[in-house]
Amino acid sequence: MAMSKTTNTYNRQNWEDSEFPILCQTCLGDNPYVRMIKERYGKECKICTRPFTIFRWCPGARMRFKKTEICQTCSKLKNVCQTCLLDLEYGLPTQVRDAALKIQDKIPESDVNKEFYIQNIEAQLKAGGDNTVAAGTVGKSLAASDMLAKLARTAPYYKRNLPHICSFWVKGECKRGEECPYRHDKPVEPDDPLSEQNIRDRYYGRNDPVADKLMKRAASIPTLEPPEDKTITTLYVGNLGEHITEVDIRDNFYHYGEIRSVSLVPRQQCAFVQYTKRAAAELAAEKTFNKLVLGGKKLTIKWAHSQAKSTAYAQNSTPRGGGGSSRIFDPVPGLPGQLPMPPNPTDYFNLQASEMAVLPPGMKIHQLPPGLIPGAPSYASMYQQQQAGGTAGMPPSSTGGPSSSGGGNSSHSGSGHGMMPPTMQQQQLHYPSQDPARLGALKK
Repeated sequence: MAMSKTTNTYNRQNWEDSEFPILCQTCLGDNPYVRMIKERYGKECKICTRPFTIFRWCPGARMRFKKTEICQTCSKLKNVCQTCLLDLEYGLPTQVRDAALKIQDKIPESDVNKEFYIQNIEAQLKAGGDNTVAAGTVGKSLAASDMLAKLARTAPYYKRNLPHICSFWVKGECKRGEECPYRHDKPVEPDDPLSEQNIRDRYYGRNDPVADKLMKRAASIPTLEPPEDKTITTLYVGNLGEHITEVDIRDNFYHYGEIRSVSLVPRQQCAFVQYTKRAAAELAAEKTFNKLVLGGKKLTIKWAHSQAKSTAYAQNSTPRGGGGSSRIFDPVPGLPGQLPMPPNPTDYFNLQASEMAVLPPGMKIHQLPPGLIPGAPSYASMYQQQQAGGTAGMPPSSTGGPSSSGGGNSSHSGSGHGMMPPTMQQQQLHYPSQDPARLGALKK
């Protein structure tokens, strides 16, 4: 039975042939060595129904194979990726982009008018010679939009290339195991409207659930409110890259007003930009909040804290060894109270200047003659006090001494080894291990 043939069968010059697809970074994948399968006129475009050259590739390990869905003429007409149909510049659906830029691109949808329109656009592209610029109304619109700058995706989202969920595994009937090319995960929301997307609606920008979700997110984006303290003119700039310099920061902030100073902190990957006037700082915060992209990263813009508040907090949080602290803490039950501050905080051993002396090399402290160091006790006088029944906790001289001068004195001195000094007995015992009568305590 003979079948009628379309005009494209006899007029193949309208078919599209290309050497490389028009793709976004996400669809292309993170592997710089991509292997693609090319087939000339292997499929018809899902928008204009013309045969075109299709490409098929795997964007990465454990990812699903992807292929081009629309021809390059339709891709240039809307400035979208041939696979995911998202905008090449912002990574957003066409409905969001057209609403932000106020684009009214009326592309004919009937077969005859659409074919005539596509042929005229293709002739204009061939005559122009610049294939890097979008065609149609999108290419003529150069207006910037704050909403697009806030919603734009600056980094590739490779999770979009993951395999689809295995329906047999969800029902418990998958027998492939690890060899299954699909993903063994449960669907989060089976009735999610995002799973019911139409490629034509995504291209023409109508009834797109992803676009509706992004539009709601744009309506709830927070704004950066200026602080009440009018003396604050400093902005905090975070999420800086490793190779960002002070010159790069000045080049992006100087046209909002006169800059007093720029403090770059590479270790924390942040910087502080101080303006001379408050109006310039407010203008910079308004124009750069959730919009400024530097070095491939979206910068974090915040207002810096007041210098007076930071100084007061630093003084209140000074530790005990670094000066007087005005902060008073509640006592903890079961722990001793706050100890008094020493007269000289830098004197860690409670030594006076007159007591600090350096011994000669090879000499011990008990070999020094009395009176050499002012204020130092003499071992001979301490031994005489011990023999006379003085301080019970003072140990005898290590050289032996006259230990046979009286049995009573020797027994008294021997009993002094097991007793604590009076100063220790007068102090309150804070911990059980300080009690000498406790089982397991250290005995001298």
